[in-house]
Amino acid sequence: MAGYQITRSTGEAQGGGEEKTFDSIYKMLVIGDSSVGKTTLLTRFVEDKYHSNFMSTVGIDYKTKIVKMGSERVKLQIWDTAGQERFRTLTNAYFRGAAGALLLYDITNRSSFVNCSTWMESVTQHASPNICVVIVGHKCDAEDERVVTTAEGLRLAEHYEADFFEASAKIGQNVSDVFMKLAERIKKTQSSSANQKSNKNSSATDSNLKLDPSRNRQQDSNCNC
Repeated sequence: MAGYQITRSTGEAQGGGEEKTFDSIYKMLVIGDSSVGKTTLLTRFVEDKYHSNFMSTVGIDYKTKIVKMGSERVKLQIWDTAGQERFRTLTNAYFRGAAGALLLYDITNRSSFVNCSTWMESVTQHASPNICVVIVGHKCDAEDERVVTTAEGLRLAEHYEADFFEASAKIGQNVSDVFMKLAERIKKTQSSSANQKSNKNSSATDSNLKLDPSRNRQQDSNCNC
């Protein structure tokens, strides 16, 4: 995907030792049922490595990667969440402050696709109204085992007004595109929000000037005509 450049990557953050060589930071979540490949997708993006024998994430973990978007260096802080039901309360707590979320399902596991609606309910209930979402049909290399069609994934994304990709950590297909599309949507959303706030403040200032006749009287009294 054009328009971005990977400039630096790290493994799991250890805290305190990383240089602040970035202009902005975006908090992202990777959510979805257990065993859909959240950790393998994240590891492929950050470290360009693939391990087929990952154990399920226990609780929460995160990795970081610094990318260049236009003239800015952006630190992506990507939280890898547990998909098991017993960790759902913990996962929900991490929605707060998140600017974006990747919602994964496994194209060879229909229940993981059906459960996307439950995950989107969590997003609606616990995340910011402005959170950006990208839906990912993962493990698209396993075409012979597919039980969820691409068309079904597209319809799901359209329903939630989200972007959609099919990706594979195993063969590296669309991995960077998935994360960078989410980053681009976050940047656009934050820029739009900043512009709206600026316009609102400008309008308020103009209104105050119009409603304050003392300013006009003071200007008249200083006139040397």
